Amino acid sequence: MQTKGSINNKHIAYVNVKSHLLLLAVPLLLFVLIFTFAIPENSIPYLYLILICSVYALSYGITYYIHKQNILRLWQHLEHVIHINDTTFELVNLSSQYDSENAFLDALLQKAVSAIDDAEMGSIILVDKKTKRLQFESVVGLDIKALRKINFTLEETFQFRKTHGRCDKAVVINNMKNINAKSTLTNDDQHALLHASIKPICSTLSSPIRIDGELYGMMNLDSSKMEAFGDYDINLVNILTSEAANAISLYQKSKKIEILADYDGLTELYNRKKFDATILQWQHHPELASYIIILDMDNLKPLNDQHGHQAGDDALKAFAQSLKSMWHPHFLVARYGGDEFIALCRGPIDVLEQQVIQLQHDLALLSPAIHFSYGFAQYDQDWANAFKQADNNMYSQKRLKKQLAQP
Repeated sequence: MQTKGSINNKHIAYVNVKSHLLLLAVPLLLFVLIFTFAIPENSIPYLYLILICSVYALSYGITYYIHKQNILRLWQHLEHVIHINDTTFELVNLSSQYDSENAFLDALLQKAVSAIDDAEMGSIILVDKKTKRLQFESVVGLDIKALRKINFTLEETFQFRKTHGRCDKAVVINNMKNINAKSTLTNDDQHALLHASIKPICSTLSSPIRIDGELYGMMNLDSSKMEAFGDYDINLVNILTSEAANAISLYQKSKKIEILADYDGLTELYNRKKFDATILQWQHHPELASYIIILDMDNLKPLNDQHGHQAGDDALKAFAQSLKSMWHPHFLVARYGGDEFIALCRGPIDVLEQQVIQLQHDLALLSPAIHFSYGFAQYDQDWANAFKQADNNMYSQKRLKKQLAQP
């Protein structure tokens, strides 16, 4: 649940007038009573009493001021934590609105830079799990084109060196020039790192992002000031990157669920549900007609019977990949069910027919061969009628093949 606005009263750091009077008056009254009744007359001048009361009042004032400052600092820290919590909460709940993981990371980095005082720029660097090479994926206030030219590995980063290869905690570098001077990067790469922004980077706070125990990347927050970041900022960034890892993980899982819901698991084409939903947004071209093309394998059952179901699955995947290479992403292509595929394309029809005929020829040369029948129908606005016509044309071709095959 979002916490923003749930705690909004800073007067917790203040003591009201009545409490002040009570805390001052009671001890001072006790001092007076002790001096009046417990101490023999004239043994201690009343000047001492005034001095003691004054010291007490001054000590009380200093103590209250220190207390108030501590409370306000704690309150500021709490506000930062709440802000970071709200930031990640917002990102997680709006993750479905981002078209790509890169767009999601851009939004995350923008929030991070705004959340940390003195952070003027920043970047998210992703780590290739196999090669350990690094890639600048998102930046704020930096030249990403220049940064992407840098060729470096995880072992060459100060995050790796400062944590002895563990990359398990946030580290601060308050003199970037000196730290890069000790690295194995080329002079050009070092210059690009330091001057990818309008102002030279003097301080960097780098925190690893780990997802499911593996290093996903690093979030770097940069400043043109020396000694810009301290322990307080490290604590905030640790919270932020921990929540960011959860947000990224949830984003990735939501996208996987979305893929499972919209795509056929075997062929990785649209499934019937996604195809039927997408045709509603199909844009008709004023000069090129739209056509439904239904394609159905002729020999899936014989492939399964003679070579096993794996051969049948391989044939379906090869068929789907050929359709995808030929028409995607300009047209809609889907596995409509079983061994039936469907496409929604724009003409001219003679070009589309020639493409399908060439595909029949190419797939027939595979071992084992793949054979299919197809049917065309022009699609204007009546989808049901066009689909029925294309389906009938496809089955007419199947029947003709069977008749020709009979002795």
